[in-house]
Amino acid sequence: MNTQQMTEDRDRSGAVDAEMTYVVRGESSVFYAADRARSYWPGEKHIVPIADVRPFAESLSFDRNGFVLCREPTAVRNFYDKDEVARVYEPEVIRLVQSLTGAEKVITFGAIARTDADRTDQGALPAFGAHVDYGDRTVRRFAEDILGDEAEKWLGRRYMLINLWRPITPVERTPLAVCDASTVLREDLFDSEIRGGLGDAGRASLYGFNLAYSADHRWYYVPGMQPEEVLAFKLFDSDPTRVQFTAHSAFTDPTSPPDAAPRESIEVRTISFMPE
Repeated sequence: MNTQQMTEDRDRSGAVDAEMTYVVRGESSVFYAADRARSYWPGEKHIVPIADVRPFAESLSFDRNGFVLCREPTAVRNFYDKDEVARVYEPEVIRLVQSLTGAEKVITFGAIARTDADRTDQGALPAFGAHVDYGDRTVRRFAEDILGDEAEKWLGRRYMLINLWRPITPVERTPLAVCDASTVLREDLFDSEIRGGLGDAGRASLYGFNLAYSADHRWYYVPGMQPEEVLAFKLFDSDPTRVQFTAHSAFTDPTSPPDAAPRESIEVRTISFMPE
């Protein structure tokens, strides 16, 4: 199913009308992940329909939409145990990404658990604001840091940045929305500098993009998303002809009950290197 058909079927897919924060068109931002009040993030709010993606899950692809929904059980028992995440979860993620893309090599970075529970450190809160985590500058830097002397060889291939987002508990509030990447134009994206990101307040700046509003954007989410479900979405592709730049954001679900449990989730970023 292509994006046009998905759009035509949206009214039958349980869409909710919800507030989405976009960047003001033309504005760059500086985002302090661990001290958000310091940020310069000039936003504007729009009410947008956000549709249930489950009816379309079997027809999604990175090449058409920039994201896919997978049902992928995990052997992890405690996602807040960083050692277990590195030992058990990251190899699971690598295998999943290889199966989705056919990549010859996959590396992981930036694993972080998030929650909107009370008294959560700001660096672990969900991000409200339509964005694309990182562009080529930051992707290449992580590849060089992780691969060392081998980086130049692998960066000579086609490579992709893909984020995998999984609930730790069933999502009752603050779900993640993704924007069909085929509806995002490069001119909708404006530079973002992230200071102190990925749970490290002292981390050097990372560079990505924020999304400015367009009525053409098509947003989706997974109502009541379960821990065995994973949203995998492509943020960058070194092949400029490919669909990429899957913008995403947490949002306030108007259908969530007042006593909804806090959202808990984990995300891992991957860089996939394709066969020559």
